Amino acid sequence: MKEALQWKSLDGGKVECRLCSHRCKIVDGASGICTVRRNQGGRLMATSYGKVSSMGPDPIEKKPLYHFMPGTRAFSLGGVGCNFRCDYCQNWSISQDYSSRGLRQVQPDEVPVLALKNGCQSISWTYNEPPIWHEFALDSSKLAKTAGLATTYVTNGYITEEALREISPYLDAANVDVKGFTEEFYKRRCQAKLQPVLDTCVLALELGIFIEVTYLIIPTQNDTPDEIKRFCEWVRDSLGPDLPVHFSRFHPDFNYRDAPRTPMETMTMAYRAAKEAGLNFVYLGNIPHCDEENTICPECGTLAIERAGFFVNRDVSRDGKCGQCGRGLNVVTEIP
Repeated sequence: MKEALQWKSLDGGKVECRLCSHRCKIVDGASGICTVRRNQGGRLMATSYGKVSSMGPDPIEKKPLYHFMPGTRAFSLGGVGCNFRCDYCQNWSISQDYSSRGLRQVQPDEVPVLALKNGCQSISWTYNEPPIWHEFALDSSKLAKTAGLATTYVTNGYITEEALREISPYLDAANVDVKGFTEEFYKRRCQAKLQPVLDTCVLALELGIFIEVTYLIIPTQNDTPDEIKRFCEWVRDSLGPDLPVHFSRFHPDFNYRDAPRTPMETMTMAYRAAKEAGLNFVYLGNIPHCDEENTICPECGTLAIERAGFFVNRDVSRDGKCGQCGRGLNVVTEIP
């Protein structure tokens, strides 16, 4: 346990957490929506500091990050708790129902050692929501950068501007889940709001953090052609046509098991809508091996990076550019 960052005292012994966009106002003895930031005697404490539920080496493509150091390995770490309440969560056993979960205590200086020992070139804060253990991620990421490692987030994007600015010098890349493109969906399925997520994406780019976005397509919930079209046009206009976009296929989980898997026709529709909107790097995930997981040069059509699942089979790009025509592919090839 460690005193938290990003909070302020309020009258009556309350505190306001300023880490995520819920900005929870917490009475003494209670926790915020994430369940791991607790008011103890008028001080906000990070109760999950260094408590790790899951860790190990992964292909960085598993995050998914396809354009950030492709073909390398990321040492992934997850804690417990979340600031969303998605009833379809696929990591619910560590995000929402973790009372019986065994945890390992890890110190920040152990993190880069473990990453290097496992042959990784980066560290990924993932599995549950990274910003809710902001203090541990920040302390560890500072040491990771000193050790020559890159750092990444897999996040719902609900971090505040204050907290994002604080960690941005030590955060190289992030995959942001844009879970739907209506406020109604966020309120009903996540108990959150859409706009702060969109603001995070824009600010992250301004701060020099490399961004990819993922959109999990859930049948009858966020899968209409109009909603997906508006999402694609927002990416194009706000983040740029070269920003990588991943459409992920839904499978039933947690408290939403009565829903069907996403039909392949819907996945194909989303891919086509993204291309028609002018997005250059669009990928389909959670489906069998397909051409839509490869990176194609939008200028000359060359197959620049060929993938099978989470692995790169062939990479003929050169320094982030097409090896045939030299067009930039918005690929980061080296540790920033």
